[in-house]
This record gives sequence, C-alpha cells and structure tokens, in this order.
Amino acid sequence: MRDTIRSLVDGQAAAGPGRVWLVAPETGRELTYARLRESSLALASFLADRGIGAGERVATFMGNGLQTARLFVGVMYAGRVVTPLNLLAQASQLEYVLAHCDARLVFVAPGERERLAAAAARAGRPIELVSVDPDCDEFIAAAPAGADRLAPSACGDDALMMYTSGTTGVPKGVVLTHANVIAGGSFVTQAHALGEGDRVLAVLPLYHINGQIVTAAATLVHGGSVVMPHRFSAGEFWSLACRHRCTWLNVVPTIVSYLLAGPDPRAAGLDLSRIRFCRSASAPLPPELHRAFEERFGIGIIETMGLTETAAPVFTNPLDPAKRRIGSPGQAFGNEAKVVDPGTGRDLPAGEPGEIMIRGANVMKAYYKSPEATAKALEPDGWLHTGDLGLCDRDGFYFITGRLKELIIKGGENIAPREIDEALYRHPAVLEAAAVGIPDPHYGQEILAAVVVKPGMSLTEDELRAFCEAELGRYKMPKVIRFMRELPKGPSGKVQRLKLLES
Repeated sequence: MRDTIRSLVDGQAAAGPGRVWLVAPETGRELTYARLRESSLALASFLADRGIGAGERVATFMGNGLQTARLFVGVMYAGRVVTPLNLLAQASQLEYVLAHCDARLVFVAPGERERLAAAAARAGRPIELVSVDPDCDEFIAAAPAGADRLAPSACGDDALMMYTSGTTGVPKGVVLTHANVIAGGSFVTQAHALGEGDRVLAVLPLYHINGQIVTAAATLVHGGSVVMPHRFSAGEFWSLACRHRCTWLNVVPTIVSYLLAGPDPRAAGLDLSRIRFCRSASAPLPPELHRAFEERFGIGIIETMGLTETAAPVFTNPLDPAKRRIGSPGQAFGNEAKVVDPGTGRDLPAGEPGEIMIRGANVMKAYYKSPEATAKALEPDGWLHTGDLGLCDRDGFYFITGRLKELIIKGGENIAPREIDEALYRHPAVLEAAAVGIPDPHYGQEILAAVVVKPGMSLTEDELRAFCEAELGRYKMPKVIRFMRELPKGPSGKVQRLKLLES
C-alpha cells in the first residue's frame, strides 16, 4: 500500500496516465490520472507562492465539481492539510470552524463568497479567499509546476481535517493522516473487490467523509473512476449511472427512499445489468427499504457503516448476497471491533448490547486542538469510543440500535429510536421517519415521531397512531407525531435527530 496521497497519485499516473479518474457529467469534462498529478503540482506552486507551508490547513467551501475534486486531492498531494467546509453549516458553526481550523487560505465557489467573507471577517486573523468555479477546466494560474515546490509528506503526517456536525456542541476537527485516508480507501476497495474497471456514481458531497473516502480516496487506491454530478437528483440518477457505464452506486438511506418513490428506470428502457451492487452507508438502512429496492431494481445492496473518526469504513456486509444480513451494517473489515459496557468498559459477550468500539489503521489521529476530547474518545491502546449503541451476534455481524446521546429513556426503560423508525417505515404511506426523545414530567422522556408522507398519498395522525400501537404496543407508541415536508439532514443525507427538537 502506497503510504501518502502523493505516492498514490504518482503511482496511478505512471501506471495509466490516460486512464480517467473523474467525470463531471454536467460539462462532459474528464480528468485523467496524469492531469490530476499535473494539477496537484500546480497547486503546490500556488500555495508555496502564497507562503502556505508544509502541514498548514487549506480550506475549501465548494459544491461538487471537477475543480473541487482537484483541490481535495491536490492539497494533500502538496503536503498541506485539506479542510473541506460544510456548505450546509449555520453561520455560527461556519464562524467557529474558520476561527478554529487556522486556515489562512480558503478556496470558495463564487456563489458562496459573500457568505464565507462574512464569517471570515470574524475569524480573528487575515484569511485569503480565492474564488474558484467548481466546474472550470483550467487549473489555478501558478508559477511553473515542479516537484521542488512540494512540501515534505510522510504517512503519519496530517492530510485531511473534517469537522463533525456539532449538533450537541461546538464542532470538533477530526484529524486524519495520509495513512488513515489510504487505509479507509483500501478497506472499501478490498471489501467490494474493486479494480481499474470499476466506476462509481458518486452523488454525495466532497465536504463529507463518505464522498471523500468511499468515492475519491478508494478510487485512487484501485485506479478506478468516479462520475460526480453536482448533487443527487432522483430524476437523473439512473440515466447518469447507465449513460456513464457505472459498475456500482454509493448512496445513503434517504436516497434509497427517494429512488423508490420515483419511476422504474427499466420502464424507461434503461439497462441496469452493468451495476454490480449498491453500497449504503452513513445511517442505518430500514429493512423495508432494503428489500423493496432489491426487488424493484434487481440490484443488491451492501449495507455498511462508517464514521468521520475512522476515515469512513467500519463495518460492511459481504459481497456474496447469500451471506448478507439485512438490518445489519455487517462485520468489521480491516479493523477490530468490540462491544463494551458504557459504564465500566467491560467487554461484552455476543448478543449483549453496549457501546461499539473500533481500533485500526483508519482511526483518527486526534481532535484538533482538543486534547480533552481526544483523551475521552481514544483509549491509550488505540480503541475509539464510537458513541454508537449496538450488539454483535455469534457470527460477527453488528446491529446498531442508536446513539448514546440519542437513546430514549422512558420511565427507566431504554428505547432505541431505530426501533420506532423501522415501525414507521412499515407504513406504506411513509417516505421518511425519525424518532427522538422529548421531555416528559411523568416518564422523564416521551417519544416524538417526525414523518414525511410519500407524494400523492395521504395519512392522518389517528391512522398513523393506530398503526404504531399495533406495531409497537402502547408503551412505545409515539406520544407526539409531527408531519414535516422534510427531515433535517447533514451533508450525507443522515437525519439529525436532535435537530427535530429545534423544529
């Protein structure tokens, strides 16, 4: 395994300079591995001219595009630390991240410059904003490119810094090394048997760990290619996959739900036979959606799980459909996993629920400038506290029941929000659903269920309440049902439960 992003790109450019790494479908432009290397060298010169030294943070504030992908890889190649900023961040979060990350230069899409400039003005230090069109083909003008302009780079050096969503406090900067990023991409490659001939339809944003590692880094590892539209479109998804001859799909459960609510691509004459599998991550996939997708589209789903702190992959289901477990994100792959008692840290046997912990080459180096948070999350022997609750069966398959901070405790009984979610998804009129605990004077907490109804269908509160009572029983039936146009989500499409309390 090549040990830095630079050696990875150099190796692929030497082995197949004319091979395509990225396709931008809106413009039809393609980026080969050789041109990716050339643009990375040019970026190194550009940063050196501006006095941005080795190991410094360089931020981006851009949607998906050919240039965005170049910058994501190029900053790491140049020996600096790429820090993608979340386009969905609230003003206060954006201000905090800009002040905290120490970046002196930010590449920003022209349409986002005004918003970013307002946040940068309150960062407490000068920040240079460089406007870059995410779709432009010509790279940034710079001094003559050359290896002599590159900063030193080693496998243990910082490569990528991603900020957590910060829904329960200030965002934390997750520091990932070159070794972490490459390990994450390698685990995806090995788990799914990916090679040079594979091409992924990547509709998730490059300012989220899934898009960065599962699509961008993994393809650099195995020499494949990425089709990267600006954003997910249910109406364009299948035609893009077929037109560009994709062999696999990378999605999240929300996308699965919206594709199921859309037209059948085969009725439009599209041939899906080239697509080997669909990979789902970032949130638990309700079994009803899983089965419905496979039945309707004839494409198997490999459910997985990952974290920002683990450079994406943690668990994956096997490639062999007969060995997959619906309702489980799979088995540990590339790293170690275990379940412990949250109070004592004692290892728990198969079948007993507790907190899931991870150890491996993909686990983060630290939280940036936060030694206390780092010490709380990382044990001295390398085990990471994920904050996820679940259990492991006797065959090594993990089942996620919720988050420690999201667990509903009603009258002293622990209720996993996912149990409520899955019951709601069984109703034929429900498009999306999420449960969360709300304060209650008698029980401590009660259950709020937020629901999005499928287009063209109707559903009353009384109808849904009667359905929930039959599925869950009276004790676990939601006390409050809130119908919404859409659920609050992070950049990967993962529902942010605790934000339901703000709605």
